[in-house]
Amino acid sequence: MGKYKAYIIFAIAVILALITSVLVSEYLRRKTTVKDISMETQPIVVAKVDLAWGTTINKEMIELRPYLKTSLPPGYFSETHSVVGRVLIHNIKANEPVLESRLAPTTIKTGGVAAVVTPKKRAVSVKVDKVVGVSGFIHPGNRVDVLVTIQPEGTKSPITKIVLENILVLASGPEIQLKGKEEKPSQVDVITLEVTPEEAEKLALAATEGKILLALRNFTDTEEAMTRGVTVPVLLASYSGYPLPREAKPVTRKTSVAKKPTPEKIPVPTEDKKVEEKKVEEKKAESEKGFVEKKPPYVVELIKGTKLTEVKFERSE
Repeated sequence: MGKYKAYIIFAIAVILALITSVLVSEYLRRKTTVKDISMETQPIVVAKVDLAWGTTINKEMIELRPYLKTSLPPGYFSETHSVVGRVLIHNIKANEPVLESRLAPTTIKTGGVAAVVTPKKRAVSVKVDKVVGVSGFIHPGNRVDVLVTIQPEGTKSPITKIVLENILVLASGPEIQLKGKEEKPSQVDVITLEVTPEEAEKLALAATEGKILLALRNFTDTEEAMTRGVTVPVLLASYSGYPLPREAKPVTRKTSVAKKPTPEKIPVPTEDKKVEEKKVEEKKAESEKGFVEKKPPYVVELIKGTKLTEVKFERSE
């Protein structure tokens, strides 16, 4: 048994080496297979150049680029003819995939602002200068508030008030406008806003009757600001250390209608009183001798102010 001990140990070592080599080989094979699978690619449609929303895509604007299958974005296209003729509703940068979520429905074949307006909303354009347009920092996709400075009818002080909030900007760009007989045209910025029909009425009235101003909002700020507006007295009271002045409310005078004076009513004698007075007069007449019957006097009613009196005039015989 002692002379075979070395052979037994050698055989065990060979068996262990074979098992180890098999395990290492299997591990390397699996790792290589996983790596090959993760490196598989899929050609998808991407933009060759920067494309703005409202653009109708043609073959020269797109191409196929390989993307890893493990990182394919949802809504991708693997063939260029699937997106040719479609209209963009969002901006796309160069080498960025063209996705279904960035395209208008297939029924829309014409580009422009009409393709990107949300259903049941309207696109309204307003002319602004560099100050109103926030010095050119307003771009499509931004959101703004619309302020108007206007003088209400019957008041002497103008007021500035926010009339529209969180309005989407669809387009912004310069427009050439001639002023009177000037030889050189002046550049006017035009900003197109997406509004509801009710908001479109407010915007049109504000642009016609007053002066509008746009305030740029943060993308994440969607909170509404409920303000009362500011007038000249309130503005001048700012940072003064005194309480804000109260707005004077118009005083309505009540006109009182003068009532016509009603004459005092003379109490009408009742029937019992009339009978008693008649008996007294008869007794008085019987007691007097040589009574001469006289004719009843004339009675005239005299009205002085609110009093009614009677004046009697004796009849001449």
